Amino acid sequence: FSGKVARAQSSGTIEGTVKDPSGAAVAGATVEIHNVVSRYDRSATTDAEGKFRFTNVPFNPYHLAVKAGGFQDAYTYNVRDEVFSNAQTGNVVLMSQNFMSGEWIRGLHYLFPIIAFALGVFVAERIQKRLKYVKKIHWRQIIVLMELAILFVVGLIPDSYNMAATMLVSFACSMQVQTFRKVNGYGYASTMCIGNLRSGTESLSIYMREKKPEILKKALHYYGIILVFAIGAGLGGIMSLHIGIKAIWGSSLLLTVVFLMMFEEKM
Repeated sequence: FSGKVARAQSSGTIEGTVKDPSGAAVAGATVEIHNVVSRYDRSATTDAEGKFRFTNVPFNPYHLAVKAGGFQDAYTYNVRDEVFSNAQTGNVVLMSQNFMSGEWIRGLHYLFPIIAFALGVFVAERIQKRLKYVKKIHWRQIIVLMELAILFVVGLIPDSYNMAATMLVSFACSMQVQTFRKVNGYGYASTMCIGNLRSGTESLSIYMREKKPEILKKALHYYGIILVFAIGAGLGGIMSLHIGIKAIWGSSLLLTVVFLMMFEEKM
């Protein structure tokens, strides 16, 4: 990450470029700034060159975080016995189908990740409630640290324990869903597409009727998130097929970068 701050009276601009560990620009990543005292939050999405920009930001120290998703489902489906870690609707459908066909053991393969996903949301909400006003470290940093540790452990779990690995990934993904929920003030899901597709298409329909530029911008935000998710899923699938179980370390590495970046206080 590289960036700079421009000042103008009581507010300023934060801008920069997000790059991966190899130095390549990361397009479509979600960048968030947060002040633990004022509770001021802003989000933006990086452009094709990995650049982002926040304008009219009040002078204060800020925690900065970057998130890019769309990897874990491809990993668990391709490598971990064709079970989803994020797409719990798919797991519910496959679970019900197997249970009604008398395939009880196979059905449990889809039930346990659903339970793990719900547990992750519960734990993330509890962490937020207890640590929301801690000043030394932001509660989102704790979530990110837990995620990267869990995903690193998953890369060490052999395929004979695929169920445990998938449950851990589901747990980590649900904490991300609970923790990172807005881009530029728009509610979104970082690890799934259906809600984003609905919101984007709804906004597009409203724009076609009212012709307001801000509504079109909102629709494009949602479609952009879906595009980034699709790219991440594609990369996750390719890496999973070529690298196998340890491919999940790609997510863990990116989360490590995110965690370190969140210590950077701007302005």
